[in-house]
Amino acid sequence: MKQLNAIFEGLGSAILLTTRAFATLPSAPRIIKRVVEQVFYGGYGSLPIISILSFFIGAVLALQSGISLQNFGAKQLIGTLVGESLVRELGPVMVAILLAGRVGSATTAELASMKVYQEVDALVTMNIPPERFLVLPRLLAVLLYMPVLTIIAIVIGWLGGAVICNYVTFIGVEPAQYFQSMKQFLTTHKMVDGLVKSEIFGFCVILIACNTGLRTRGGPREIGHAVTRAVVFALITILVLDYFITKAQA
Repeated sequence: MKQLNAIFEGLGSAILLTTRAFATLPSAPRIIKRVVEQVFYGGYGSLPIISILSFFIGAVLALQSGISLQNFGAKQLIGTLVGESLVRELGPVMVAILLAGRVGSATTAELASMKVYQEVDALVTMNIPPERFLVLPRLLAVLLYMPVLTIIAIVIGWLGGAVICNYVTFIGVEPAQYFQSMKQFLTTHKMVDGLVKSEIFGFCVILIACNTGLRTRGGPREIGHAVTRAVVFALITILVLDYFITKAQA
């Protein structure tokens, strides 16, 4: 019962934090510099690891598909399988999980440290709303860079699958055939569904990180606990939302 109360309390505080943050939206031009900083850190800073993982996820997916489909004589459908999987599921989910591990954990640690060492209280004393100065720039930034990261991850994953199909002997699917198969079944509507999913995941990850950080109480030890809670809750939220969003888009 205590855990259930804590979950509902966290959910309520997250909703209130979102409301207060977007209530300060008219003052957004004053925080453009901070939004750009967050875009650079969260977007550009995450690009290398997302690119590497996307390439190998696409490669592994193509390899596994080739192993399974060669027995049915359907290797020409590998492009379709890789394309659909990356657009509708693996791309958005993988980028969101990496965001939770890299940006979400760092955001929680930073805000929890500011809360524990009373820097947030100092902002309030100076009549600077923490929601405007600390939360809103991060929420706006993730809405800007999350679709871009997802598109890059999907495209690089496609390229990884094409390389494997072309150079692995027992698959032997040429890039032209690979991309033609992908183009035949992949639609703009499916791409939009994947981008919408990634936006929701990214927003929730950063919101959980900000909310957990600003609700941290105690000493330095609590900072580590807050980071752990934020990452765990973010991962659970991604997977739960993935089910319901996929069901709604079906």
